[in-house]
Amino acid sequence: MVGFGAALTDSSSKLLSELKSKNAGNYWALLKKLCDPTDGGSGAGFSYLRIPLGASYFSDSVYSFDDVSGDTSLSHFDIDKAPSYLFSTLNDIVGINSYLKIQITPWSPPGWMKDSGTMNGGKFYTSYSDVYTNYLLKCLQGYKSKGFDIWAISIQNEPLNSNPSYPTNLIDPFWESQVATKLRSLMNSNGFSGADVIGFDHNWSDADGYPVELMEDAESAFDGVSFHCYAGSVSDQDTFHNAYPSKNWSDVKWYSNNIFIGAVNHYARNAAVWNLALDGNRNPKLPGTTSCGGSDPCRGVVTIFSDGTYGLNQEFYAIAQASKAILPKDKGGPLGRHIKVDVGGNQNLVVSFFVTERTSSSDWNRYSLVVLNQRNDGKWDPVGIKATIEFRGKQATYTFPVGVTTVWWYAAPQ
Repeated sequence: MVGFGAALTDSSSKLLSELKSKNAGNYWALLKKLCDPTDGGSGAGFSYLRIPLGASYFSDSVYSFDDVSGDTSLSHFDIDKAPSYLFSTLNDIVGINSYLKIQITPWSPPGWMKDSGTMNGGKFYTSYSDVYTNYLLKCLQGYKSKGFDIWAISIQNEPLNSNPSYPTNLIDPFWESQVATKLRSLMNSNGFSGADVIGFDHNWSDADGYPVELMEDAESAFDGVSFHCYAGSVSDQDTFHNAYPSKNWSDVKWYSNNIFIGAVNHYARNAAVWNLALDGNRNPKLPGTTSCGGSDPCRGVVTIFSDGTYGLNQEFYAIAQASKAILPKDKGGPLGRHIKVDVGGNQNLVVSFFVTERTSSSDWNRYSLVVLNQRNDGKWDPVGIKATIEFRGKQATYTFPVGVTTVWWYAAPQ
């Protein structure tokens, strides 16, 4: 497994930075609650963050790292166009969790590379494919200059989405694969051979289309693809996995069933929700954006209030149950590995199973079950389900309450 977590948007990092200024004690307590990976500790050990490259619809303004029109040499590229509080907050998180994996993802190329002339909406000009490839390499180098190692970079967030109210960009599979092929080569020759290139980054419903075309065009360029949960169902991930089983990919009941248990059971190596933190009004958002509005606005994993306090939302608990199951048992040890589990009988139990190996071959491995009891029969009916856990010829019984439960035990490696 790579890890579980959320997106560190400009808005999330701004609110966290403001909390640090207003109430440093609460700030550090919150970061440790979210990210401390200490085995047996009280932290959830979030180990994966997804960060927009430039503006998203959770930014104060629209910006890229080079907004000088026609600057094909990228001489005006400046990683510090991102707000300073993004990097300072990220630095604090990395200081707490050294296992953290960071994925960077553009919501749009600079506007002058598109037919809209702005980052909001429009389609990528394919004549800028070489320039955009160099732009993405400079993003990797920019983060490196700030002291951050990048686990993965996406070519484009939601390449099938164009919305004139916030940064979005249309790019077809052929040209995404062309950019990825050139970027993979540049990364290999510029010290980023260990970083992954992620494709697609869009909905489950297109699992048998766009991402398959990427692999047909440039399989060797991509380490995997990423899926979002806004359309389709989690089982759609199987369509892609069955076609390309060697490729990696990832986007309290719904989250567990569809993302933190469900996505993993359908071959995902990591999973995340949207904003790490928002305020009580689920802001701040990009002025004028139509996304995350209406009757069901986006909610952060954490709500940060104006008085310097915070609250943990249901997303936190869904992530924490899965995250705690894969945290290293030993300092410097590996994260857990997903292994097969068979579930029979009551179909209200949804289960993922992990083994966490040890740094010493004489120590027993940790085995962890993350179990969702989704029984409610369309209403709140908190009835536990008694189940038998069978492992290596031995049995134990446990009554799983409605909700998510993580149990673990130790056994000699096999």
